[in-house]
Amino acid sequence: MLKSVVRAVGAAVRLSSVATSTARTLPLSCPTLCSPSSATTRPFTRSLWMLNNNGASSGYKPKLFSSKALNPSISCGCGSLHTEGDKAFGAFLSDEIKEELKIQKNSNLPKMSGGWELALNGTEAKLSRNVAGEKVTVTFNPEIVSSPNFVVDVTKQGAKHSLVFDCHFPEDEVSHAEGEEESDIFAIREVSFQPEGDTDWKENSYTLNTDALDWALYDHLMDFLADRGVDNTFADELMELSTAAEHQEYIKFLENLHGFVKCN
Repeated sequence: MLKSVVRAVGAAVRLSSVATSTARTLPLSCPTLCSPSSATTRPFTRSLWMLNNNGASSGYKPKLFSSKALNPSISCGCGSLHTEGDKAFGAFLSDEIKEELKIQKNSNLPKMSGGWELALNGTEAKLSRNVAGEKVTVTFNPEIVSSPNFVVDVTKQGAKHSLVFDCHFPEDEVSHAEGEEESDIFAIREVSFQPEGDTDWKENSYTLNTDALDWALYDHLMDFLADRGVDNTFADELMELSTAAEHQEYIKFLENLHGFVKCN
């Protein structure tokens, strides 16, 4: 027991001595940040020294504290702050918008087959169609990697509740070889009844999760959607539409950002 205590005290003294020695010998102008848990180092980025025009020369004055960076441009007249950085940012955005417009296949969004009508509200997209007295609505938000989650509402005439399917594109979905039966490229995650016309999912409504659902029941649910036009063809077209809609919104954002940054 005594030997263990002595070893522990000795080790603590040695570590303290090494730390003190390192602190004494470390140069004041050390150019790197040293991680205590790793032997690797990385250089400083965007330090006060790098913000200065003249570097470490005598009489330097960092831009961070210069009056020029804090005052709006006199030549402007709009009263807003405009810097050389803003000017470069605006030029970059202008070039970026031109490149994105070149990439854009068509200024109009692709049409969905099957009589679906599209309604856009900002980043929310809604597809709807009527099938023999039923209204089927699909709601989704476009994403850059456009295999978006989507919600299908099926409403019967005079009904107080809609049958709602929460669907998604599985990340581990793989293509099948030729001759194999075509698999579904989307899946149902949850099913529930929700008040007709209510956009908010009611937490007090029973929700059927499909993770441990009987496969026969799940197949019937998928067939129910397919009979109403929500099948693999629809899912393929939905991904194409979502990709185009996201790109369109991205270009609008760049244009708005460019207008905000530049001096009017």
